[in-house]
Amino acid sequence: MDFQPTAAVIGAGMGGLCVGVKLKQAGLDKFTLYDKAPRVGGTWHYNTYPGCVCDTPAQLYSYSFEPSADWVGHYPRGDELQVYCERVAEKYELEPHLQLGAELRSAAWETDRNKWRLSFASGPVAEVDVLVFSVGQLHIPAFPKIEGRSSFAGESFHSSRWRHDLPLRGKRVGVIGAGASAVQFVPTLVREAKHVAVFQRSASYVLPREERTVPGIDKFAMRLLRWPMKYARKRTFSWAEWMLGGALEAKDWRARYFTELAGEHLARQVRSPTLRAKLTPNYPFGCKRVLYSNDYYPALNAHNCALVTDEIERIIPEGAVTRGGTIHKLDVIIYATGFEAATFPWAQSIFGKAGMPLSEAWKEGAEAYHGIAVAGFPNFYMTYGPNTNLPHNSVTYMLERQAEYILQCVRMMETDNVGHVEVRRVAQSEYNKSLAASLADSVWAGPCSSWYKTPTGRITTNWPGETELYGRLTREPVFDDFELHPRLPTDRTQKPEPVFVPASETEPKGLQKWLD
Repeated sequence: MDFQPTAAVIGAGMGGLCVGVKLKQAGLDKFTLYDKAPRVGGTWHYNTYPGCVCDTPAQLYSYSFEPSADWVGHYPRGDELQVYCERVAEKYELEPHLQLGAELRSAAWETDRNKWRLSFASGPVAEVDVLVFSVGQLHIPAFPKIEGRSSFAGESFHSSRWRHDLPLRGKRVGVIGAGASAVQFVPTLVREAKHVAVFQRSASYVLPREERTVPGIDKFAMRLLRWPMKYARKRTFSWAEWMLGGALEAKDWRARYFTELAGEHLARQVRSPTLRAKLTPNYPFGCKRVLYSNDYYPALNAHNCALVTDEIERIIPEGAVTRGGTIHKLDVIIYATGFEAATFPWAQSIFGKAGMPLSEAWKEGAEAYHGIAVAGFPNFYMTYGPNTNLPHNSVTYMLERQAEYILQCVRMMETDNVGHVEVRRVAQSEYNKSLAASLADSVWAGPCSSWYKTPTGRITTNWPGETELYGRLTREPVFDDFELHPRLPTDRTQKPEPVFVPASETEPKGLQKWLD
């Protein structure tokens, strides 16, 4: 074979590693995994706050091709997943393909050469045939637009960038946000800090977490016989697909069941009627992310913890001022305010045909074909792209389907003399019309604010159907939905590895006006 496409995969978390494994196993080894972090792991590298645990059971969150018997509990801890990612990179020999500490500045498509040109903060530019973005939806920290935020005299940080060097013992700590991260670290914080004020914008449904240690005999059986892990994965997947998936339909009996279960959990752990009222959601189950915790409510009952539901009007040097003028004096502020998920802010660094920024193409809301390909952006693919998040099942399943789909597209370029692949705009439009219709009837369209939606209310994150339906739709690319262009003659003489040249000599035409 005289031609093999070169590829750049941006992001070395669960998505990027999965793409790397699939390419490597298929013999397509002319790829590089870039990540701005100093190690692989993605979200599990960044999120190291106390009590960090994945909400998806371990056997379901791990790759189907790389099950593990080493998990301590039913739900994997953040540090365990970091080790798991490092082990996958080593086992599947991805380390020679890694370029860590490489922060992407821009990626621009050059039509006349069928190439993507990537520039990095460090200076050099890489040329590749195929670009895969695997940076995830939960990547860029979101901060609330609160007046005076920069005037705070104490220390402040986002929960996904935890300050382990900052002692919190004896401090007055304000936690802005009461979502998935806060419910995990607040219990530890309450045991250390002098006083903790949790500022809650809206209450969440909290279900009891199944806390159980995996017995040694079970681990031994899993290592000796692989089928127990496969069985555990299949059983957990089927339960999540049927039980939790059904609960996302507001009028389904399963939604009522989980609503009652959350209510019982709250009543059992919070005796104060006033506090219980503050913690009771006023929207349907599943409208925003459902949380799992056994110790969050008890932490809020502690004598040194206060749940504040009055809106923060502004931040002052001494702390936070809530509605009515109440001043909450603070030494430290922790922003547990999630991520810029629905708006995909990284899209401003991707430039397609005619220099069009992806952020401009998505100005009305992010959309893609199967969450993988975008019209106007040839040879560009994503994992965990728009409308592929799962509030009820394992995103890892989606990542594997996307990686296999991308592999088939790259393989076709190699075997069929194809220089670039671009999804047809009409195919993308029709696909997203169907998505919009399903999403309009979903519980996420209900009366709540969440990271599932853009500020205008468009749901750009979640997949609205059965998880297995997505698997069927992405089993094989329908190439009739794509424009396939032949390779240019010059492609046959390309070097097998990305070519690095000085950035000043290769700035893409028409790019600077968008960067400015």
